[in-house]
Amino acid sequence: MTVPAGADRLVRQKIKELTPYHPVEAPEHLAARLGMPLDNIVKLDQNENPYGCSLLVQEALASFDRYHHYPDPDARAVRQRLGIYAGANPERVIVGAGSDELIDVLLQTLVDPDDEVIVPAPTFGWYRARTELFGGLVREVQRDENFDLPVEAIIDSVHERTKVVFLTSPNNPTGNMASNQDIVRILETGVIVVVDEAYFEFSGKTVMPLTREFDNLVVLRTFSKWAGIAGLRFGYGVFSEALVGHVMKVKSPFTITSAAFQAVEASLDDLEYLHVTINRIRTERRRMHRRLTALDYMQPFPSVANFVLTRVTRGEAHDVHQRLADRGIMVRKYSDDRLRDFLRISVGKPEDTDRLMNALQTIGAHV
Repeated sequence: MTVPAGADRLVRQKIKELTPYHPVEAPEHLAARLGMPLDNIVKLDQNENPYGCSLLVQEALASFDRYHHYPDPDARAVRQRLGIYAGANPERVIVGAGSDELIDVLLQTLVDPDDEVIVPAPTFGWYRARTELFGGLVREVQRDENFDLPVEAIIDSVHERTKVVFLTSPNNPTGNMASNQDIVRILETGVIVVVDEAYFEFSGKTVMPLTREFDNLVVLRTFSKWAGIAGLRFGYGVFSEALVGHVMKVKSPFTITSAAFQAVEASLDDLEYLHVTINRIRTERRRMHRRLTALDYMQPFPSVANFVLTRVTRGEAHDVHQRLADRGIMVRKYSDDRLRDFLRISVGKPEDTDRLMNALQTIGAHV
């Protein structure tokens, strides 16, 4: 028998056609390219907590002595703690390796080929990428010029093949909230509405109480942003009783490490420290917004998250992005037409803002 050449002939056609999701460059790569110490890189491109995790997390990881055993597949202790923290029934809490995993298992649970998923754009690119991977069709509905939620357009787009509407609130990358009234109107269509509250701790506003009223509401959250454990990958979601059992059929039981479980419990033991860092970030967000506004080529948008989206009104955003990178400052750029003139800047420490603004002032004199 002659075996045809080329293993790529066995790759699914859907995968060959798929547009990949592009994460940002690792700071280690930028540091090596610039010949700069890693500690000199200012990382403002992934919305992390610049103050890091609680010291209790480090102590818990160092003292834990059962890494050679599998973690509890039911995550009983952590789900109990999360239920108390979020004000939800622990039986309706599902944990994942970041909320990315929960998005995956939810789509696998709900979406058949050619089912539709509504995504108000611009927003988190993972929704589109994963819907297409699992055979669904993305119906993109554009936000208005202020990036407010296009409620009427979303409702008008719902039809018999619509399964899910993804809403990030505060929205990434625009930083603005969706109102509870608007979310209720979309819930009343009967489709599954996923409200991704990855930045809840920075806004202080949630739709969690609505999970007791609507069985088609899913609320996702993460410990990556506010709790300073992005590298350990942990997220959770609150699902209705109608969905929990089905989603758990899809979810793998051992995607979360014992280290992540230890870190989550230790984080919840030190909420006082984390709230201090959150307040520092909120304060610095306001200062950074004011300083960006003072630049004659930046138009920052209001934000209640831990980042600010700003339009570059003179020159090109991609050029500014590169000039910042050349100085060891990492911010987020975009390639799609709607956001090509924008940069998203995470809120860092005050010294990070100062270095960013000094660089932007220098760059502004040459664009």
